[in-house]
Amino acid sequence: MNEEFALEVRGLTKYYDEKVSALADVSLTVRQGEWIAIMGSSGSGKTTFLNIISGLDRPSRGEVLVNTTDITGLGTDELTRFRRENIGMVFQQFYLIPYLNALENVMLAQYFHSMADEAEARRALETVGLGSRIHHLPSQLSGGEQQRVCLARAMINSPRLLLADEPTGNLDHVNEMMVLQLFQEHHQQGHTIIMVTHNPEVAQMADRIIHFTHGRIGSESNVHVLR
Repeated sequence: MNEEFALEVRGLTKYYDEKVSALADVSLTVRQGEWIAIMGSSGSGKTTFLNIISGLDRPSRGEVLVNTTDITGLGTDELTRFRRENIGMVFQQFYLIPYLNALENVMLAQYFHSMADEAEARRALETVGLGSRIHHLPSQLSGGEQQRVCLARAMINSPRLLLADEPTGNLDHVNEMMVLQLFQEHHQQGHTIIMVTHNPEVAQMADRIIHFTHGRIGSESNVHVLR
């Protein structure tokens, strides 16, 4: 595998039982610094694909190489360690700890990375425009603010790969634009992004759009030349 590739997927297949195939022989290469938008109808396999390349799920067959490491060959402890050191994740649901404030939620990601730097976590929140909200609990933050906390948490350990599953699905238009601007800024800094979205306008922000159909890649199109 060439070092310029952030992700290489080979023959990825996922069966949930003998009759249900969520993914069928999917192969895909993502270059370092590329922004990929994944689209498809409900049940097309896009979220299953994201869960497998993140290490949250295991394939029935195939390989997933993240920066040359085949994560499908890692044991449970190795996979957990690799994921927290190399992969950042942002979901449609925020998954913030309700009794921890914004700063503590971001520092929690550092804790699992065997470090805890309050000043760094504070800077991460300032970067996403939440410098004045660091001591607020999730219940005291708007949906857009909570998602920005999630993005700060996902980026705090400088992951090689940033994965997002409908990250603006629960946001109004103003907050959606604010969060997407942050993704654009991270992309411009050279981060690799793979984002599942149902929104064609969001997809147009990516370098390439991959359409999933019935567990396979149905089509793909280039949107922008890789920066």
